Amino acid sequence: GFWHSPECEFLRQCIGRSQGAVVGTVRLSVFKGHVYILGRESPRSLYNEELVSMNVQGDYEPADATGFININSLRLKEYHRLQSKVTVKQDE
Repeated sequence: GFWHSPECEFLRQCIGRSQGAVVGTVRLSVFKGHVYILGRESPRSLYNEELVSMNVQGDYEPADATGFININSLRLKEYHRLQSKVTVKQDE
């Protein structure tokens, strides 16, 4: 119902902009209403198996994740705290 709204136009522009550098190939199988991803590849892929493996020696230690998780949890806790205030005011 909001396809022609300014908000939807904004979202379409954001999505379009975020996908500007996306190139590659996706192989799918479609069968009886289901879609199965068979494979995907891209020359610009950010995924590097060597960087995400805990078996490869590098500058990343599993304990490093703790700081990342704590920083993101602060941001998300504050977001939800503010959202609950907005919800209470709207309900009044």
